[in-house]
Amino acid sequence: MTLAQLGADVIRVDPVGGGSDHLRWPLAPDGESYYWASLNKGKSSVAVDLRSDEGRELVVGLVAAIGVLVDNVVGRRWMAHPVLAERRPDLVHVRVQGYPDGRPAVDYTVNAEVGIPQITGSEDGGAPVNHVLPAWDLVTGLSVSTAVLAGLHHRFRTGEGSFVEIALSDVALAGVANLGWLSEAVDRGRERPRHGNHVYGSFGVDFACSDGERVMVVALTPGQWSALMAVTGTAEVFTALESALAADLTQEAERYRLRETIAAVLRPWFAARDVKQVRDELEAARVLWGRYQGMPDVVTAHRTGAHPVLADVPMPHGELLITARSPLRWAGEHGEAGTPSALGADTERILADVLGLTGAEIGGLRDRKVISGV
Repeated sequence: MTLAQLGADVIRVDPVGGGSDHLRWPLAPDGESYYWASLNKGKSSVAVDLRSDEGRELVVGLVAAIGVLVDNVVGRRWMAHPVLAERRPDLVHVRVQGYPDGRPAVDYTVNAEVGIPQITGSEDGGAPVNHVLPAWDLVTGLSVSTAVLAGLHHRFRTGEGSFVEIALSDVALAGVANLGWLSEAVDRGRERPRHGNHVYGSFGVDFACSDGERVMVVALTPGQWSALMAVTGTAEVFTALESALAADLTQEAERYRLRETIAAVLRPWFAARDVKQVRDELEAARVLWGRYQGMPDVVTAHRTGAHPVLADVPMPHGELLITARSPLRWAGEHGEAGTPSALGADTERILADVLGLTGAEIGGLRDRKVISGV
């Protein structure tokens, strides 16, 4: 999807009838998958019987003709890189894996294994807390696009192909390692404690407003901390607190150490104001903050044009899909989001345009159920 939104002609190949994600939730009222349609917008869709020799030859032919392949195939000899590279020596081939040894994994399993659920949730602890965002899937997808572009750059410079493997488990391990969290675990000799909604290592936490709305306020820098004290009129209180506790609240670590005390001092200010007053005063003071809102609120804002990165596009059966353009803005403008194709809708066109098959040849493949389309 990322490559398609950057201008690439992307062909997705599915088995006849669709893969395991073809009807993945969330679903539209007519049963179409919002998930599938949104992630596959901007791509052409080809449906082939991958169990048949003819179907496999079609896929290998497409790979050889196009010269760039992203897959997550495991254990299929006919899709092994040496086999494909024999047909297209300068092939740029990126393979996504669960684990480096080829074993399967998904975001929720690797996330459990790198320790995130053990440090997520309330301070009371208890069972692990899974967050719902498949972060490692998203990072892996962006890593795939980076690998493809790097492979194309290498081919442009040298004429050589590339075979790049990316394991979801490695992406997750790299993420927590690059944040310094594994080194911290060594120093602590135990798990980092859970801190609920507090920002780890600095000051940031949620506050309730008088109308029941909640906001998240963060002070990472001395300037942000100064702005927060100024707007809440608490500078004198915190100066006295610093003196009493021999603390320097201009330091991030100190604001983190005294986070509960700081939050207790600030809480009455928020509790005395509704969210509109809080918004107006915090923004005027340039405090770093955000309002807690639900996804229906995001949709309402989108309907007013508040989020240019979002777009309404029709799904194959006509249902409107709220999806996204690329977050990259070129000369200040987002590109097109892309429109999803129905499963197999582009099969015959792609086989004709890319492989040069005739109408009679395509008709024979359709009659033998090697391909399907709409």
